[in-house]
Parts: sequence; C-alpha cells; structure tokens
Amino acid sequence: MKLTFNQGQRFAVPATLTTLLNTELSKFDKVEPDVNAITFNFRDDDYSADAGGFHPVEIRLVNSNDLWQFEYITDFSFQGAYPELVKDIDVCFLTGQIYTLYSGCLNGEGARELIDLFLTNFISYLEMNIFTVTVSFD
Repeated sequence: MKLTFNQGQRFAVPATLTTLLNTELSKFDKVEPDVNAITFNFRDDDYSADAGGFHPVEIRLVNSNDLWQFEYITDFSFQGAYPELVKDIDVCFLTGQIYTLYSGCLNGEGARELIDLFLTNFISYLEMNIFTVTVSFD
C-alpha cells in the first residue's frame, strides 16, 4: 500500500516524512482496501520518566477521497510527581490548532516555527532508527 497525500493541508509536511511513513507501510504484506485511518506509534523502548530518552510520537492519517491527510501528530512526555504520559506537543491538522504543554495554544509564526523544528528533529530520529514502530488500521 502506498499513500498519496493531500498537499493542501493546513500545515505543510516535509516529503521526507511522507516517504518514511510509506516505507513503514511497505513492511505490511496486505492492507485491507477499506482502511479509512492509519495510526503510527513511534516508541523509544528505553524512554522512561527517570532515564529520559526520545519522546513517543503518534501520527494519525485519515483517508479523504483517496487522498491521505494528517489528522494529528502528537508528542508525549512523562510529567508529574507520579509520572504519566501526557501530550507535550499536539498538532491538529483538521482544526489548525497547535498545543504545547507549557504554552497552551499557539498561533502564527511561533506555531509554524515549532512545527518545523519538531518535524525536523523527529525525521532525524526516524532516520537514526531510534524508534520501534507499530501501525494500526481502522
């Protein structure tokens, strides 16, 4: 299964990321043709509240008229006295909202800069094979 992406989304996504997602999907022999959503989970097996590491990231894609678009990209981190995973950065492509744990909702140039930095770093981590990847289909 090779995904064709909607290029008219609210936020631009580097072609490198869509290529890497297609590479992950190519590891599956058969994907049902009626799949409407795909969720990618990227985990650093060594990440913990005590030792740190690379934050887990979840990406959800939805199918709209045979074009795939990003629904969200969410970065999680351990927070709190009794650490639990919470949303650290959340980019919602459908609503156009960018949320960060410490700043709340962002708009304008600051939001664009955060997305660019986050995606650049995330792509670098993917290329370094930091993550264990799981994929689920809905």
